[in-house]
Amino acid sequence: MRIKKVETEMGDELPSEYDLKSLQVRKVGHNRKNFGGPTVHLEADVAEVFSGSNSVNEALRFLMRITRENKSVLSSTRSDV
Repeated sequence: MRIKKVETEMGDELPSEYDLKSLQVRKVGHNRKNFGGPTVHLEADVAEVFSGSNSVNEALRFLMRITRENKSVLSSTRSDV
């Protein structure tokens, strides 16, 4: 019994919907291009306190709110003097 070898033709052509010209190279390391908005690098001691970006954002929003409230309290007590 003889087995036929079936050859499949594989071309290098991609369908037109694949637009490879719009792809960007993502570099690794400190000087890489940022693709998702601002990037903040945390020091190791700070990073170990937070579980992820959501917890960092929550802490910063809390700090912003407290700062605003303290400014409004300080400005109202100064105007009373």
